Amino acid sequence: MSQPLGTGTMAQRPPAHGSGVPLGRVFGIPIYLHPSWFIIFALITVSLRTQFTSQHPHWTPAQHWMLGIVTSVLFFASVVFHELSHSVVAMRYKIPVRSITLFVFGGLSSIEREPESAKQEFNIAVAGPLSSLFLAGCFWLIAHFWHGNEMVAAAAGWLWWINLLLALFNLVPGFPLDGGRILRGIVWGINKNFTHATQIAANAGRAFAYLMIIVGIWQALNGNWIGGLWIAFIGWFLLSAAQESYAHVAIRSTLTGLRAEDMMTSDVPTVPRDLSLEEYVHEVLRTGRRCHIVTGAGTPVGMITLHAVRKVPRENWSSNSVQAAMLSLDHVHSAAPDEPALGVLERMQREDIDQMPILAEGRIIGMIGRETILRVLHTRLQIGHLT
Repeated sequence: MSQPLGTGTMAQRPPAHGSGVPLGRVFGIPIYLHPSWFIIFALITVSLRTQFTSQHPHWTPAQHWMLGIVTSVLFFASVVFHELSHSVVAMRYKIPVRSITLFVFGGLSSIEREPESAKQEFNIAVAGPLSSLFLAGCFWLIAHFWHGNEMVAAAAGWLWWINLLLALFNLVPGFPLDGGRILRGIVWGINKNFTHATQIAANAGRAFAYLMIIVGIWQALNGNWIGGLWIAFIGWFLLSAAQESYAHVAIRSTLTGLRAEDMMTSDVPTVPRDLSLEEYVHEVLRTGRRCHIVTGAGTPVGMITLHAVRKVPRENWSSNSVQAAMLSLDHVHSAAPDEPALGVLERMQREDIDQMPILAEGRIIGMIGRETILRVLHTRLQIGHLT
């Protein structure tokens, strides 16, 4: 019976802290179980139970189930080991690792930023497949030289080749697989162009993903519905991840050199703190500005947004002032004039906010919005395609 393939990858993306069931911490890195993980864990367990029943009919049903569960746990422990290998090398280069998440397609390490050099990229990426090859060798030794317990040998026999398969699959030279990052590291080291190297690895990843989708559909149409659809789904996941990875690098490259003050507007809309919420909504409708600095005696005291107003019942708008619904200035996310625009955008996405005041020496000198950054990004990308 065919077994589901899994992936073990690293990605630089906004973290989803707490998204899933917390499993604990290793080396200070939080490990989560995504809800989709329980699906693949159940499928692998049932598949292993069926395989062990066929290979060892003299065992009891309880032994088949128990070994299926234990082997599944050890497999995902192997995936965690694979991800930890990436993470430990990344931390060696002072790159923070936000989390490791196990999900339906395997494991994903979320890192704070991209490596600073081709050597770092190569070493971080190659650590995963090497760790899986190491585990494959250990389990192979147990499977071939362990004579104390038949069940241990059976579990090790499955685990050695699935870790070998995991290593070889991840060595495919296409984003977002480890092999794609290895390829990017090599090309980056040769041509010294990070963006071009990413484009080559992403294109290779897209080509491999399309191949998997075609092969999966072909197998499904020829009777292997489960295996074929699984291969096609992994191909679709790899295709989406490859496109997302290159898009992130394109954004980074496009916004490089731009600072918050380059995109801010010096027109800072203000409203007095004693203005009623009803009057404030009329002001928003009149001007289209959905974020204002709240002032008291001419001094900024907070920020009010249309989103904050919606939290107050409609019937209470006339009896409540903006001060009742505003976010105090101490809790407002702000940016410095010289902060990179990319960093501001990432913070806005991470905190799910649309506007930030720009502070210089304690004074609000402007406002920057997520829509403004995205509009500039879109324009620069369009100009880039035309030049």
